[in-house]
Amino acid sequence: MLRTLSLQLHSAVTGSYVSGTYSIVFVNCPNEHIARDIARTILDKKLAASVNILPKASSLSFWNGEIEEATEIMLLIKTKTSKVHMLSSYVRSVHPFEIPEVFSLPMDQGDVHYLKWLKESMEEP
Repeated sequence: MLRTLSLQLHSAVTGSYVSGTYSIVFVNCPNEHIARDIARTILDKKLAASVNILPKASSLSFWNGEIEEATEIMLLIKTKTSKVHMLSSYVRSVHPFEIPEVFSLPMDQGDVHYLKWLKESMEEP
C-alpha cells in the first residue's frame, strides 16, 4: 500500500503514468439491450470513462456439469483500477446471469493524452 501511494505521488508530481492505475473490465451480456443499459448506467455513475460493446461472440463454457453454448455481447469497460470493485458490485446487482463474467486486466501502458482523458472523464463535477 505504501508503494502504491508513493507511485501515485510520483505520478502526480512528474505527470508520468503508473502501470495499473487504469484497468479494462470485461463483462459478458446475453443481448445488446442489456449490454447498452449496463454501459449507459456505468457511464452515468462515473464508474468508467468508456465502454465498447462488441458484437455477438460465440461462447462455450461449463455450467452445471454441461458444456453450454451461447451467443453473448462483450463489454470492454475502461476505468480506474480503484473503481473496479464498485463497478463489479453494480454489474452483479443488475446482471441477469446468476454468475456474470466480470474480470479486469490492468493497463500497462497507453497514450498519455488518452490516459489524461480517462482521468478527466471520471472526475465528479
